[in-house]
Amino acid sequence: MPRFSVVIPLYNKENFIEATLKSVSEQSFQDFEILVVNDCATDTSLEVVKSVTDPRIRVIQHKKNKGLSASRNTGIRNASAPYIAFLDADDYWNKNKLRTQLKFMNKNNYLVSHTSYQIINKKGKIISNRKARSFFEVNDLLYSCDIGLSTVMLKKNILSKNLKFPNIKTKEDFVFWLFLLKKKIPINGLNKNLMYWRKLDNSLSSSSIQKI
Repeated sequence: MPRFSVVIPLYNKENFIEATLKSVSEQSFQDFEILVVNDCATDTSLEVVKSVTDPRIRVIQHKKNKGLSASRNTGIRNASAPYIAFLDADDYWNKNKLRTQLKFMNKNNYLVSHTSYQIINKKGKIISNRKARSFFEVNDLLYSCDIGLSTVMLKKNILSKNLKFPNIKTKEDFVFWLFLLKKKIPINGLNKNLMYWRKLDNSLSSSSIQKI
């Protein structure tokens, strides 16, 4: 059994998914499986995934497009490891991400953690940073969510049918973090830049209309 299940939803990220997968395959900590949930991509994303040589990659195919929440939940259901790490198909990790964060969680007996990260544009240029801090109650997070989903790591055994990503169009991760806090599960911050979050003009998280 691997130590980590890395869950990557996939929909039309042909220009970025190879770099995303490479950042996982080249981790300094190598005990993991990679679950790519293909949400009926219409570009060459799936072909790119299949061209990446890593036997730990497993593609899970949706029969119809269901969105990010459903894709992450599918990944969770198929995960075989005790730890789950989330990664979006256009983001990528520092090579020591898994090792550093696992050590942080084990040392402190944490169930959920996230890290600081750097924001990059579509060309890969760093444009800003987000510093991780710890959240213990719903009100700590309610008015501003700076948690980078692709930094989050958690123990699988805290999840259940009643604790999963909600089926909404955008900010589904924000609502999920609120669910965790409502269940009295702290989200602990590690102030180390271990992820690069790619800001794209057409992303749901960048759309003010979708947020409203």
